[in-house]
Amino acid sequence: MTANIERVMATPAALAFIGELRRRHGPLMFFQSGGCCDGSTPMCYAAGEFDLSDTDVYLGNLDGAPFYIGLEQFGYWEHTQLIIDVVDGNGGMFSLDNGTGRRFLTRSRLFTDEENGQLRSQAPGP
Repeated sequence: MTANIERVMATPAALAFIGELRRRHGPLMFFQSGGCCDGSTPMCYAAGEFDLSDTDVYLGNLDGAPFYIGLEQFGYWEHTQLIIDVVDGNGGMFSLDNGTGRRFLTRSRLFTDEENGQLRSQAPGP
């Protein structure tokens, strides 16, 4: 049996930062922003502090923190693995990384044809 393909993953630096934020704020969740005020940055919230819609898509967990993206945005990025990293700078206005001097950043890579085939047969959801 082949392992599931991760639609979202985090770098070691991002995982360490998630741990810091979790110690400060408790359980976390992420939502991949699709633009507007904070551009296309991954937004980090205390679990339950962001209202998900029925059309938001669950991509996976980052060290236990669920990660979601809007359906329309997912349509653009469904063939792409999101790689969450952390860099110096200001976080999104409403994101828990704001004010820390660091921020989450989405990097990406296109899935291979083989991975895309496997993703089609992979069950979605948490």
